[in-house]
Amino acid sequence: MGGPRVCSVVVSLLIGTLVGVVLGVVSGLVPGVHVNTMAAFLLSVSPLLAGALGTVPLAAALVAALITHTFLDCVPSTFLGVPDADTAVMVLPAHALCMEGRGAEAVRVSALGSASAVAWALPLSLLFLGLLPLLQPAIDWGIGLLLIVVACSLVVFSESPEWSAAVFLVSGFLGLFVFRYSFLAWHGGTSVLMPLLSGLFGVAVILSATGGRMPAQAAPVSYPERQEVLRCTFTGSVAGAVVGWLPGLSNATANALLASVIDYGQDRRGYLLATSAANTANAFLGLSALYALGRTRNGVMVALAAFDLPPLSLLLLVAALAATIAYLLTLYCSGAAALFARVRLRPLHTAVVLSVTALSFLLCGPFGLFVLAAATLVGTVPALVQVRRVSCMGAVMLPVILSSLGVVVF
Repeated sequence: MGGPRVCSVVVSLLIGTLVGVVLGVVSGLVPGVHVNTMAAFLLSVSPLLAGALGTVPLAAALVAALITHTFLDCVPSTFLGVPDADTAVMVLPAHALCMEGRGAEAVRVSALGSASAVAWALPLSLLFLGLLPLLQPAIDWGIGLLLIVVACSLVVFSESPEWSAAVFLVSGFLGLFVFRYSFLAWHGGTSVLMPLLSGLFGVAVILSATGGRMPAQAAPVSYPERQEVLRCTFTGSVAGAVVGWLPGLSNATANALLASVIDYGQDRRGYLLATSAANTANAFLGLSALYALGRTRNGVMVALAAFDLPPLSLLLLVAALAATIAYLLTLYCSGAAALFARVRLRPLHTAVVLSVTALSFLLCGPFGLFVLAAATLVGTVPALVQVRRVSCMGAVMLPVILSSLGVVVF
């Protein structure tokens, strides 16, 4: 009896993994569609599917969708300049490489960063599982202080500390307003991140861009040296692991952390490696935090916690399998660079802005349009005063700092 039962579990895991990969591909490639949306969809149909399939394939599908999304979300960021809520700052070096005819290289370097993170994240998961639960009370207390140090380093070491501080605070107050009144959005909660970060890091950049045509995407693909890959992906994996474990933080916070140690203007490929690694490692450690502490770090983990959880080892195996498939799919999608060669930029930019505007309305209603407009106005300031756009991460960091210190409650 053991053999057929094992076979049944393996088949159900494979089915769940493949379904999750498909959902992750959709959420990764379609701008504005987050993997949390796919998690909500699976959760809504789970009563119909759980009776026939059981909860194991549904749990596998959720994990596979999350991992796949972390690989594929670099594609619209690179070719369209539309940021995902988890990779806002990454859009800047990725799209810059695309405008040099190196879009395929940007996507492949990002895929390499995510794939390398899988190798780092597995041992980090075991280390965090054994060590950090004992230190969790102290960790919860120190989150705000850690982010204050990071914010100060971003400001002090910027081109113009005064303007950088001003942009950080203004974007931070915008973030406070948006999160405080997020109930005005049609879908509430984290859906407001889409217009907020798209305005700061997407639309503002697109509106300031010149016309002309997309450069020919025929540049030969080259990869960073092995030592640089190891250094950047380890740094990114640790940042993503820490953010994945700590409450109230997101991948956007990891991007800001990494921007304080890796100059995304000078070392674009290194920053892509690090942020992609952080994005994927964050998913693994969020899963570990669920099992170790019973805490949910994102919408996928909230949906996963609604099921009877299978052993962690099974879901880590699913995650590794999904990562392998997603890596190959991302390499295949890098070939989309040829589709954008010689495309006129102004109509493309217009289509992207209209799409982001429509998605903001569909997700958040009139409040989303207001947030998008306000964020776009704030997002135009860094270019005018010549400071790095990462200062706009105050929109996420300031609310988290004040919330962690108990100053505000959302």
